[in-house]
Amino acid sequence: MKKIFLKLFLIPILSTSIFANNIKDYTKNSEVQEFINELVKSYKFEKEKLAELFSKVKTQEKVLKYYFPTKEIKTNEDLRKLKKSRYGTWDDYEERFIGDERAKSGALFMKKHKKELLKAYKKYGVQPEYITAIIGIESQYGKHTGAYPVFDTLTTLAFEKNSRNKFFKSELKEFLLHTKRNDFNPREIKGSYAGATGMVQFMPSNLKKVAVDFNNDGKVDLNNEADAIGSVANYFYISGWDKKIPVATRVSYQGKRFEKFKTGFKYKYERIELVGIKPRSKNFHYPNKVHLVRLDRIKYDELWYGTKNFYVIGTYNRSTYYAMAVYQLAKKIKSEYKKLI
Repeated sequence: MKKIFLKLFLIPILSTSIFANNIKDYTKNSEVQEFINELVKSYKFEKEKLAELFSKVKTQEKVLKYYFPTKEIKTNEDLRKLKKSRYGTWDDYEERFIGDERAKSGALFMKKHKKELLKAYKKYGVQPEYITAIIGIESQYGKHTGAYPVFDTLTTLAFEKNSRNKFFKSELKEFLLHTKRNDFNPREIKGSYAGATGMVQFMPSNLKKVAVDFNNDGKVDLNNEADAIGSVANYFYISGWDKKIPVATRVSYQGKRFEKFKTGFKYKYERIELVGIKPRSKNFHYPNKVHLVRLDRIKYDELWYGTKNFYVIGTYNRSTYYAMAVYQLAKKIKSEYKKLI
């Protein structure tokens, strides 16, 4: 199957309070006027309803600081420093996302939604524990789906100066189209400070592409468990997931810090090239090229091989830490689930 590259531009939801925002009339902005006219002409929106929406926008000034250029990454050391500034060490990231409680909650989620997860596995070929792990990391199984008003957030990011105006204007259009298709009130939907929504935190541009009405109620609602499960499975399927191959395996190397080869999603290697590196497990059977994944611990670097499936997880969020967290949480969830049956 031809690989479809889907970027969600997801950002983990911050547990932070939303400060008072200014109410602004965006209909006075000529760019917004053009935007409204396009929606009316091309997608048959009602101009009066759009004018009412854009006349009372609570500008989300706090979100703008996340969308300005960052320092260029040229070396492994630059990447190490950036990861530390964003996530801390792998020890910190692991504690935050792969704890025992999250795994136990995931096992309970799997038990409760066994029917939907089995249906998704049969249709899309994605194992239940990986679907569950995504939902667990993105929203703690639906407990934390975001506190920012999505319409106000996307309008702010689309029309207030920042490094991603064009991108967020497109996302705003897709968000409004989604609410129109499903008869949702745009003002009632909450999400992340990037505009991602639901239990699985999809960006609006991915809603039509991969989100599915998995419970057949006529609406795509990613705050509904069945739709969330089906949508994650469909995303993995479209992105090239293969249930027959492994995801990752830890490898050995000489020393405590690894700098010999470049690591991350940009680079793939034939295993024969990686002299001095070998899997710790004898059960890793994967003949194709691998990614090298470096996890920066406090006292040493942990090194892994990542397969095509590891890359698929990484298309959901372009971070090797994120993909590794999904992989390891999925394994823990499956182990905890076996205790329940």
